[in-house]
Amino acid sequence: MDKKTYDTYVALLKEELVPALGCTEPIAIAYASAKAREVLGCMPEKVVLYCSGSIIKNVKGVTVPKSGGLKGIEVAAMLGIVGGDVSRGLEVLEPITQEDIEKTKELIRQGVCRYDLADNSENLYILADVACGEHTAQVEIQSAHTNITRIVKDGEVLFAQDNVQTATISGQEKLYKSLLNVKDILAFGDELKIEDVEEALNRQIEFNSAIAHEGLTNNYGVKVGKNLLEYCDKNDVRIRAKAMAAAGSDARMSGCAMPVVINSGSGNQGMTVSLPVIEYAKEMQCSHEQLIRALAVANLIALHQKRYIGALSAFCGAVCAGAAAGAGIAYLHGAGYDEVCRTITNALGAVGGIVCDGAKPSCAAKIAASVEAAILGWDLSRDGDAFADGEGLIKENVERTIESVTRMGREGMKSTNTEILNIMVGK
Repeated sequence: MDKKTYDTYVALLKEELVPALGCTEPIAIAYASAKAREVLGCMPEKVVLYCSGSIIKNVKGVTVPKSGGLKGIEVAAMLGIVGGDVSRGLEVLEPITQEDIEKTKELIRQGVCRYDLADNSENLYILADVACGEHTAQVEIQSAHTNITRIVKDGEVLFAQDNVQTATISGQEKLYKSLLNVKDILAFGDELKIEDVEEALNRQIEFNSAIAHEGLTNNYGVKVGKNLLEYCDKNDVRIRAKAMAAAGSDARMSGCAMPVVINSGSGNQGMTVSLPVIEYAKEMQCSHEQLIRALAVANLIALHQKRYIGALSAFCGAVCAGAAAGAGIAYLHGAGYDEVCRTITNALGAVGGIVCDGAKPSCAAKIAASVEAAILGWDLSRDGDAFADGEGLIKENVERTIESVTRMGREGMKSTNTEILNIMVGK
């Protein structure tokens, strides 16, 4: 493959596969709020969060990490303000203490913080508006969880940028994800110099495996991962692959403070795309190098699918991550381009309609279903079978199929997203 594409893929993996502490939507609120307090320069007396519907949906039912089991937008915002460290990015709540939690509870009881729906905004949009006496500050985030697009203090704009996610790769690429495609991703896996991405992928293996084992050891949510191993054959790698990914989500959605390496801005997607591949590599006694190559392939295929949808929508991101994990599993087995394409097509054809109704414990079950579809997709592919062009959203090749399914998620499910939010808030 050409050097430009290779360097782009390496940069993508390094930039996208970063640690995050807890579900990324409440963390984004904590990050924006912590930054707003930093700009204000003192403890706010009044805090208002203006959030997109998708942010509200994804924060409503999930436990905020380091909060002692608390939930909600106000909790995430006030924890960030009281004890957050904005320099830590998606690990902004790492320094939180019990004293910070008690102070947050008291400030919420006093009514210091409230939130409102931001009209006509991006799917991922947060505006933290804080005030103390005559002084005010606003911090705006759009499109990505730590992408600050505007900072204002006392009416003066201190920072502003267009809402465009860009990256400088070899000083050239801006729309760098447009270089992603399945054929080049597989070539990248074959040609990869392990040392170029080993640090990021080793961290993904370590962090995501650790939280999965935490989810299997203790009781989080409805214990999807633990139940899979208890009531199914735990000697079957298919079951263990599903259980590991689900258990990580069990823990994460219920407030476990352990960090996760994300994919497409999501911890659940980071676990879904990696843990099944890791489990298959163990079963197959693959070398560490083989695992790194397969994870590079899986992570890039997940990013490839999500670039058409964006960070948040009514389309469950675990579907894309699961299909990508299936591709990684196929790659471990030595599958070629056609087999990998069939695996992705079959997985998307099977569960491409799962809706996202917010981050919460049931995400673990959706992850298990997505991984199941991915493994089935690989099993079908091994026999040369795949859903055919014209069958629903399936098109004549994998790239067209990805575009088709993700267009449905991006455009077709906009009204679905609105209706899900209305139902969740009781309208």
